[in-house]
Amino acid sequence: QLQASGGGLVQAGGSLRLSCQISGRIFSSYVMGWFRQAPGKEREFVTAIDWSGRTVYVDSVKGRFTISRDNAKNTVYLQMNSLKPEDTAVYVCAADRSRFQSYYNVMDYYGEGTLVTVSS
Repeated sequence: QLQASGGGLVQAGGSLRLSCQISGRIFSSYVMGWFRQAPGKEREFVTAIDWSGRTVYVDSVKGRFTISRDNAKNTVYLQMNSLKPEDTAVYVCAADRSRFQSYYNVMDYYGEGTLVTVSS
């Protein structure tokens, strides 16, 4: 199971940190990622991290978002800085059993999302 938390309302330029608590059948060897879905839009891949800490980001968040994981705590984090109104979305934590990739259209497991709203 994957449980995301940490969303909320923030002004443009502000920061938020999302957390994803991992439990059940999700193992530390899995690739962990974040997707987001803005109102009226399709879900989009944001970032992923493998067990060793290797990361990948979509261009729109590079330099502003940082994904990290603490395998001992079974938790994945998404630090979001310099937030923009276009970052407004429901952010969903995900996990994948396959080898690390440069981009993910889908992952094997998804959790409940947490809403991030960035005001202008």
